[in-house]
Amino acid sequence: MAAVKTGLGTEKSSRLNRTSVLLLKCLGFIFAIFFFCEFLVYYLVIIQCHWPNPKTETIPNPTTPLKAIFLSDTHLLGEITGHWFDKLRREWQMERAYQSAIWLLQPDIVFILGDIFDEGKWSNSKAWENDVARFQAMFRHPPHTELLVVVGNHDIGFHYEMTVHKLNRFEKAFNLTSGKVVSRKGINFVLVNSVALEGDNCKICRAAEDQILEVSRQLSCSRMHYPLYRTSDSECTGEDAPSPEEKNLLFKEKYDVLSQYASQKLLRLIQPRLILSGHTHSACEVLHDNVPEISVPSFSWRNRNNPSFIMATITTEDFSLEKCFLPTENTVIRVYCVAAALLCICAVIYLLPLDFSKSFYTIKQKPV
Repeated sequence: MAAVKTGLGTEKSSRLNRTSVLLLKCLGFIFAIFFFCEFLVYYLVIIQCHWPNPKTETIPNPTTPLKAIFLSDTHLLGEITGHWFDKLRREWQMERAYQSAIWLLQPDIVFILGDIFDEGKWSNSKAWENDVARFQAMFRHPPHTELLVVVGNHDIGFHYEMTVHKLNRFEKAFNLTSGKVVSRKGINFVLVNSVALEGDNCKICRAAEDQILEVSRQLSCSRMHYPLYRTSDSECTGEDAPSPEEKNLLFKEKYDVLSQYASQKLLRLIQPRLILSGHTHSACEVLHDNVPEISVPSFSWRNRNNPSFIMATITTEDFSLEKCFLPTENTVIRVYCVAAALLCICAVIYLLPLDFSKSFYTIKQKPV
């Protein structure tokens, strides 16, 4: 009897040790998967992106090219419709993607092309301050990198929702004036409040058009939220272009795109060599009288599975663009699912011998 008890005690101690070792291995595996999916994957994907080389260098002693990043439609969720887990998941994704890109690519300047917030058009003062504080924490940047934003319809509302108060608090929060010219390394950028280009002579609309007239003499590139007028996205191509169903949808002027009148007026007054816009959440490239317009996809997993941003190397003579994709949400979900399946398989394999051993000793101790 003593020998049997001793054997059972030794077996029990061995099982406890094996269980402890297994738990430690499982915890280590879980930590490794979490670290990969929530930190490392962003560096591994973005490190593959490289700055494009300038197309031409016609000046004998050219200045250092400006390295700019353009992203759009971050849509930070608010307190009205934003679910806490949705907010946590997607904002963590954007923060890690942005911080990884800043650390790896070291841009001179970053532009966010509108719809910074999802509920800016509804937010009261307290909610607005909380959203701005979250944005500043997520999109923090070193002193040598400058961050500029453009106003979008979700930030101040569509034309019929837009007020002077909403526009002023946006411009105060981000220390900018819509319609102003930003000059860096001899390159002029115009930040256009495209929401106000309604053409109905409203107070904000008049101010926006007056600002465009004021700066029309010194412009070369323009950034805004609404795309210039086009009938649809039917000509858009690429893996982050709209879906076939979305391509067939006709755009509504002053809602999906600027009106024809406003688009022609901008092109005539500004005469840009490059236009960048957001709003559609998908990628597209359109030519307007030989002037390229790049629609920048959404930066958030909430709006698309494969977010991206544009890297631009710009000189006073030319520009080159390159797209940098972020990790896809599906990839991260698959990794978590595979990891969970492996853990379950290991647990079953480990527990089966224990159940068999327990049954064996039970049978052995039964009286004959």
